Amino acid sequence: MAGRHRRYAAGRAVLAVLTALGALAGAAQAEAAPAAASHKRVRVAPGVTYEEFDIKAAKGVAHAHVLKVDLGNPQVRVDLLYPGAVASRAQVSRMADAQGAVAGVNGDFFNISEAQHPGVEATGASVGPAVAAGQALKAAVPNGQRFGPALPPDATTEDVFGVGSDGRARLDRLALDGSIRTADVELPLGGLNQYALPVGSVGAFTSAWGSASRVRATCGTDTDRAAPCSTDTHEVTVRDGKVVSAAGTPGSGAIDAWTTVLVGREAGAQQLRKLATGDAVEVEHRLVAATSGTAYRLALGGYPVLTGGKPLPGLDDTASAVRTAVGIAEDGRRVLLLALDGAAAYRSGLTIAEVASAMRRLGSDDAFSLDGGGSSTLVARKAGASAVSVLNHPSGGAERAVPNGIGVFSGS
Repeated sequence: MAGRHRRYAAGRAVLAVLTALGALAGAAQAEAAPAAASHKRVRVAPGVTYEEFDIKAAKGVAHAHVLKVDLGNPQVRVDLLYPGAVASRAQVSRMADAQGAVAGVNGDFFNISEAQHPGVEATGASVGPAVAAGQALKAAVPNGQRFGPALPPDATTEDVFGVGSDGRARLDRLALDGSIRTADVELPLGGLNQYALPVGSVGAFTSAWGSASRVRATCGTDTDRAAPCSTDTHEVTVRDGKVVSAAGTPGSGAIDAWTTVLVGREAGAQQLRKLATGDAVEVEHRLVAATSGTAYRLALGGYPVLTGGKPLPGLDDTASAVRTAVGIAEDGRRVLLLALDGAAAYRSGLTIAEVASAMRRLGSDDAFSLDGGGSSTLVARKAGASAVSVLNHPSGGAERAVPNGIGVFSGS
């Protein structure tokens, strides 16, 4: 996506200016409620505030940047930040400005590299499901194909943070429910705009995917991301309900509206080879909520760390890193977006167990871990500004391009 343009010094200057204005909160230890550092805060927009504070952790002091978002305010909403295509990346600041957000953080883990598959390019697509403005963009890759730290016990790539059509935030799971119907057979749909398809399946790629190569979708297995790419693949292009072309290997390039490209591997490829030009094909797909039954207007992947005020069992308490997380409070009417600072003095960060504890002390009943490390980014508009500024120090020294994020919007 977009190029990297913000440097460590620039982020440092942003915080220095805010501090000089007396708008930033003082330091507070995690042992005391972070609210103790909330006497001074920045009002970003109606229903949106920003604050920062120190957290004393096992491996040093971490510095937290937090956005508090009141979804009960009729002027406030959150939605997915993304660069207009699933298989693409951009900096959070650029996505926020392009979509008119007043603040935001980075989102899901993503297909960042392909060192195990020579000649195959990383797609930049996210791991989990994604829903923007009520539209399902993609489904989740198999658990064994995810990028990022190991999942906690019982977590899956289908886990999402979302905001429903009722305007309330919640944690849920979104599973793909889809089918491919021809005159002779009905097949289950194994994927939607995913960088990795289950072994033996057929996946659908739409215009939402973008122009990246679809070869990566046939690499690895359900349990081993580094396994070789499949040698048994087939691709069929369906336009206006009829097959218009076929190829022995997945292709690339933008996909037109009213067009679906079906990619099959192994048994899925064998089924696609039975189709001929002109054959009628009907493809249907939707994302189904596992617990709430609600329709989501925003959803993105990661994994839960806190539910019902209690940390999930088995959370890692040894590996510390810079983190991003989202919390839910007040029965889904308040959202807390946290990104740690990646400056050298704070880079020891937090363990996932410490993230859960910090989010609970901030008042979250549920919390969800997003991508961290060099991806951790929090942006917000300063008073009178028309564009957002990066308020934390990205640990790589500049903003990383990421596939999506959570954007905060405020206004009529």
